[in-house]
Amino acid sequence: MSVFSVIGQQATRFTTIIIILATLIAIIAPEVFSWVRGDIQLLLVGVVMLGMGITLGKKDYKILAQRPLDIFIGSMIQYTVMPLLAIGIGRGLGLSDGLTLGLVLVGSCPGGVSSNIMTYLARGDVAFSVGMTTASTLLAPVMTPLWLMLLMGETVNMDAWGMFKVMVLVTLFPIILGSISNISLHKQAWFSSLKDVMPAAAVLAFACIVGGVVGANVHRFMESALVMFLAVATHNTAGYVLGYYAAATAGMTTAKKRTVSIETGIQNTGLATGLSAKFFPANAEAAIAAAVAVVWHSISGTLLGNAFGWWDKRKNT
Repeated sequence: MSVFSVIGQQATRFTTIIIILATLIAIIAPEVFSWVRGDIQLLLVGVVMLGMGITLGKKDYKILAQRPLDIFIGSMIQYTVMPLLAIGIGRGLGLSDGLTLGLVLVGSCPGGVSSNIMTYLARGDVAFSVGMTTASTLLAPVMTPLWLMLLMGETVNMDAWGMFKVMVLVTLFPIILGSISNISLHKQAWFSSLKDVMPAAAVLAFACIVGGVVGANVHRFMESALVMFLAVATHNTAGYVLGYYAAATAGMTTAKKRTVSIETGIQNTGLATGLSAKFFPANAEAAIAAAVAVVWHSISGTLLGNAFGWWDKRKNT
């Protein structure tokens, strides 16, 4: 195993710790992440998406082609459960428009890249997880602005067309570029090294995004973190539960139910954070909601994946 592969694996393994560390640094010394602003933030989102794209090869597209019904059902569960849960929780808890916007933005984003790792830990269907993440990300430039406009359009001014164009640039373009590179260059030794180290680059980019948002809004973060933690944890947990039982209703196997549960509950919070800073710069509360979600989704996904794995071991002993 190359040193690059070891670095990539360890960064992925300790993603949650790295995110929490970045958050603490941003709270104590916000100037450390003062450079993470505006287009730099979106560039970092692009790095995260490139990291996802560079893992996609021909076999992943075969999964999309061979299992269209499962992936369609899973993606529709995600893109209905999470946005509607978000607006319901926001209104039910009496959150401000800004915090509700942040929660809805998180709920309207595609599945998170880390969900594939969590699915592996949970002994779910990893191929199905990759297919769902890919499909939801390809749909995101349309679905994310559409849900935001439908659920928040009356209370928050937003540029849906502008968001669509930016999402194409920072999600679809890096994924397509990475995937084409993987398909055409996968036999090259230098590309294999790049592919091995990309998970570490993506995790560090992810951490910098979080650090930038928390550092820029550290006072509001400390004031709103508790209520947002409650809202985000409720949203995330309900997503896991409803995703699982919606998949059960669709007649899926245990492995697929676990996969849909994780894919539904874990969102691309890094993308949500970048979009909130780009399109709602005057609304710091929206960015705070996304930043809290980054930390919590990383923790809860790891715990749930390990809990499923522990349950299987317990049953087999």
